[in-house]
Amino acid sequence: MPGRSSSAALAAVIAIAAALTLGACAPEQSGDPAPTAPSPIESRTPGGTPIPTITPTAVAASIPTDCRALLSPDVLAQLGSVPLNDPAVGPSGAQPDGSLICTWRDPAADTTGLVTRITRMDRGPALDMLNDLVTTQGFSCYTPDEGTRCEKTWINDTYPVNDGRTLFWRDDVLIDTQYSNLAPTGYTASIIASIFG
Repeated sequence: MPGRSSSAALAAVIAIAAALTLGACAPEQSGDPAPTAPSPIESRTPGGTPIPTITPTAVAASIPTDCRALLSPDVLAQLGSVPLNDPAVGPSGAQPDGSLICTWRDPAADTTGLVTRITRMDRGPALDMLNDLVTTQGFSCYTPDEGTRCEKTWINDTYPVNDGRTLFWRDDVLIDTQYSNLAPTGYTASIIASIFG
């Protein structure tokens, strides 16, 4: 019966091969959880580097609408009876574009007074302007109060008094003050504290 034993052997080989094939298709039994798709924060570039997330920017500072409210009692005392925003000296107060102009000047005075303009200005144009003042007009700049401050004083062309200009830029807000014979101590610092806290 060699034919039967050959058939039996062949059947056994086929059964073993089928068992091995089915075993290879069965899922692995392991304690590891199945892989999941990455969340957006964990997404990776082809090189395997995490994709950076965008950090929200700081809330923009508000430009005030009241010139007196910007100043400390000490600075207001130094300004004394100097008129604020007299219509005879030109546009002043809150402007339609959201800026603020504060003009401390007696219209009858020849030179004594100061004008502050508080406006919005993006970083690029602001730094270009401040660098130009340093390069072409000899302003000095430094970085107090988390911003950039530039200033210069000179003698008035007509009168023996000091004129000057002080600018401060921070968080897209520019404070620009030009003055003649009127420079209260702590004036710009008071405005900075009022706007930025």
